[in-house]
Amino acid sequence: MGVNQLSARLSLCLLGLMLAACCRQEQATSCNETTPVTEAGSSDGSGNNARFSQPSAIAVDAGGNLFVTDTANNTVRKITAAGVVSTLAGSAGNAGSADGSGQKARFNQPGGIAIDLAGNLYLADTQNHTIRKVTAAGVVSTLAGSAGQAGQADGIAGNARFNQPWGLVRDPAGNLYVTDTGNDTVRMITPEGVVTTLAGTAGNPGSADGNGARAQFNFPRGITIDRAAILNPNLNLYIADTNNNTIRKLNLSGDVTTLAGTAGAAGSDDGGGRRARFNQPDGIAIDSAGNIRVSDTDNQLIRNVSQTGVVSTLAGAAGTTGHADGNGSNANFNLPMGIAADTANNLYVADSGNNLIRKVTPGGLVSTLLRSGESSPCLCLFKL
Repeated sequence: MGVNQLSARLSLCLLGLMLAACCRQEQATSCNETTPVTEAGSSDGSGNNARFSQPSAIAVDAGGNLFVTDTANNTVRKITAAGVVSTLAGSAGNAGSADGSGQKARFNQPGGIAIDLAGNLYLADTQNHTIRKVTAAGVVSTLAGSAGQAGQADGIAGNARFNQPWGLVRDPAGNLYVTDTGNDTVRMITPEGVVTTLAGTAGNPGSADGNGARAQFNFPRGITIDRAAILNPNLNLYIADTNNNTIRKLNLSGDVTTLAGTAGAAGSDDGGGRRARFNQPDGIAIDSAGNIRVSDTDNQLIRNVSQTGVVSTLAGAAGTTGHADGNGSNANFNLPMGIAADTANNLYVADSGNNLIRKVTPGGLVSTLLRSGESSPCLCLFKL
């Protein structure tokens, strides 16, 4: 399949429901529908004064500061440990691809985000088909890809091409791993900017396990890395393979296996390996205890996956949308997407449909960091 055909297959559809009910033609929810959500906006501030618009991914630093891709606002936001929100880069409501400092920079529906020890951020600028870097001071540059040029080519920096990249994670050596969602591949970017394809074949979606190009993905989204990678160069990557409703495992030799879920079988069942079910899983993170945490977006759940593939539900009630805080199944989410773990193994969730940032303790107690008001429409990004 050519790049133009693939791009047509992946034209804009609802970001708030991307890859969920709104973004699958066979499902009933329309991109014109509005669901009960909290108020969208772009205001900085603290507490009720801060607003987000379909936040989609989160990174957390050692000091407890959160960094959020505020996707519908086309900005990167910072939340301090004291709960103060500011805009680090981008200008709300102004899409574009310009490099520059602070509000002079532009993004186009940015997705996944990662952080290094120096405080530099790396993000997948999804609709620009590029990978960007944001310094701690808010200076934005383009690391790889060319804005507006979707493709699949490996190469160096601007010569490489991506197709709606989404998830992104960084290893201790400075390599970036990217779920190139529109290409159904996983890519690697070295610190020198060399882009290669680690697994999957562009334009060939599927669910096959295997090595390198013989493996298949179907709209892979979230990606995370073994915490053991700090000490062990033989790291593993874990991927939320969204349209397959599975969690996949990938090593640096390119070997792909299915850890949990069954391709093509949506559901919310807990259980071991292929007996477990997911429904459009999106965000994925690993805590210091080795627990794999997954935002199971269409189920409105936060799930736990053990290293052996045993799945349990940490928070939320399957099929129940809302924004209630509480413990376990008493809490509700509305299209939870990006997820990150702090040093105490608390989770932070981009509750995209609610325009909120939520916190989930290791025991499953859910609270809202910054609460807003009522009701905003969804924005469409991906469409099959």
